[in-house]
Amino acid sequence: MEPQQGIFVEGSTKHWFCEYRVTDSAGVPAALAAVRACAGEGPPAEAVQVVVAFSRSLGEALLGADQLPASFAPFAGLRNGDTEYPATEPDLLIWVHSDRHDRNFEVILAARRALAVCATQLEDVPAFVYRDSRDLTGFIDGTENPDAAEGRELAVVAEGPGAGGAVVFTQRWVHDLDGFHALEVAEQEQVIGRTKVDSVELDGPPETSHVGRVVIEDDDGEEMEIYRRSVPYGNSTEAGLFFIAFPGDLAIIDAMLARMIGNDGPHDRVTDFSTAVSGAYLFAPSQAAVDALVGAG
Repeated sequence: MEPQQGIFVEGSTKHWFCEYRVTDSAGVPAALAAVRACAGEGPPAEAVQVVVAFSRSLGEALLGADQLPASFAPFAGLRNGDTEYPATEPDLLIWVHSDRHDRNFEVILAARRALAVCATQLEDVPAFVYRDSRDLTGFIDGTENPDAAEGRELAVVAEGPGAGGAVVFTQRWVHDLDGFHALEVAEQEQVIGRTKVDSVELDGPPETSHVGRVVIEDDDGEEMEIYRRSVPYGNSTEAGLFFIAFPGDLAIIDAMLARMIGNDGPHDRVTDFSTAVSGAYLFAPSQAAVDALVGAG
């Protein structure tokens, strides 16, 4: 079983992320109509990559419970003191990406029309590649991200229920860019754990740095990796990062988030300048499963 190809097609400069929560009984057929609209029956794609992913409840309704990994469950969220990583519980993620904002818009609009009367839109995030794949803080994002081939090995369910699919984690972060850029560059590097210009890991990054908190090892001393496709977004009043990852094992995300929020030690200093405002676990079924939905009568 092959995964949805848009998960691993890299190089697009324009992205758009939408998340919806089904609000009534008409939501299941409307969600199916939205998948058809953006992945099959919509406007000419012209190299627009489309990825769809579902909550467990919507996935069971559309695909059947036996088509989802047994370990796939909703995101519970985390809290430590005044810091929260909220669980926003969308039922449907639509992610499109290409080099044309106008084509992305047409695909997203077709899906939104299908969902208009029976779903609440939780996220509507046009995003873009910034400079040489940098976060809006100015640091290169995803320096050690596996390449697409390794990402497939990490992310795709090899066999059993959900084979060919991938579990997904999404989280939108809002940056305090003024606060971060008020720091001297040397201090910014202490926050991230890497040099700003060329993204070289600091020699002994601080335990409170982002690198110090999210680079973790398993019991055999091997780094626990995830495949991510995060992209910055922003307008004149708000800017941040739409984080999307395909970890293979959601326990890896759980461990990283627990360390970032400080449940087992100091918190990640990145969170002093960036606030999580959404969070969800979803499942992106195989391309064959999506094709079956698109072609269903």
